[in-house]
Amino acid sequence: MKRSAKISQKIVIKVGSSVLTGGKTAIIPENLSRIVRLIARFINEGKDVVLVTSGAVASGLSVLGMKTRPSVLSEIQAAASTGQNILMQAYSYASDMAGLGLKYGQVLLTRDDFNDEKRYNNARNTIDTLLKFKVVPVINENDAISVDEIRFGDNDTLSALVAGAVDADGLLILTDTDGLYDRFDAKTKSFGKLVKEVKEITPEIEYSACGTDKASCVGGMSTKIEAARIATNMGIPVVLANGFKDDLKIDFVSGEADGTLFAVPANRRLSLKKRWIAFGAAGSGRIYVDEGARNALVLGFKSLLAPGITGVDGHFKEGDIIEIVDQEGKSFAKGKVNFSSSGLAEVKGKKNKLEVVHRDNLVILG
Repeated sequence: MKRSAKISQKIVIKVGSSVLTGGKTAIIPENLSRIVRLIARFINEGKDVVLVTSGAVASGLSVLGMKTRPSVLSEIQAAASTGQNILMQAYSYASDMAGLGLKYGQVLLTRDDFNDEKRYNNARNTIDTLLKFKVVPVINENDAISVDEIRFGDNDTLSALVAGAVDADGLLILTDTDGLYDRFDAKTKSFGKLVKEVKEITPEIEYSACGTDKASCVGGMSTKIEAARIATNMGIPVVLANGFKDDLKIDFVSGEADGTLFAVPANRRLSLKKRWIAFGAAGSGRIYVDEGARNALVLGFKSLLAPGITGVDGHFKEGDIIEIVDQEGKSFAKGKVNFSSSGLAEVKGKKNKLEVVHRDNLVILG
């Protein structure tokens, strides 16, 4: 297992609505104060902290007179629009009441901000600049304007992508349990044994995940496991811990943590560009390859050449991000393509050395 060899200096903390509201439809002040104290503790230890927080929709529900989270997108957007300002004020108020003097800067993102490389880099630069000025970036999905096509759907995924974008040394996901359990009985609401460390996210680990029925929440354990998969594949360790606990012990260097540690696979540390290719940008199309091409990419660390391509799916232009699919229909890589879909259809399979995706712009997913 590989962990960060340097002292962890940049931490992304993700806080879910269940932690802030206790499953209700309004933020509980003491719950939020506990999070603020944790942030201050990390900062006092010399770490930079980036906060990805839910709670805007939950904060807006009571103002709109709603008792449960709405299912209609326009109503969710109205709740988010109303609640985002309340949420930021709540963090500032909790900090002031505790005499912590924390400063916050709001950053609202949509999926499109990650699809576009320039906007992705701009978001990263904004967050890094806030940290330079000792301001805690407070990040949330821009629910007030997001439509289904550009939504993350949950802040667990957002937190993993943010951790990759800012080159974090660790991602701490706070939830309402002590971590991941090896089983959960839905009938009795009872848990099995706490899993202290996950070295590989297997189907058994995925089976351990359960959903949620809390009034103000989206996601559940399954989205947290998927976020851990994304982050660890970028080279960032993840800890899943109980956000209701005071004095949580979290050390991403030693791996000692109260909760479940998702370890980084050996020799896995993607560059910022390759993180964006693999997980930030959505694929615009697919390129199908034969077994020889797959082996050349996965085992030979080669670029993708035209002779190994057997098919093209979707409409994309030169410079777009595409998925690469093997003969069994499995998407095993992503890359920045050097041809449009129409141009590639003309050269695929031909005996030439045309380079379709350069190795430096290619990421093997698994």
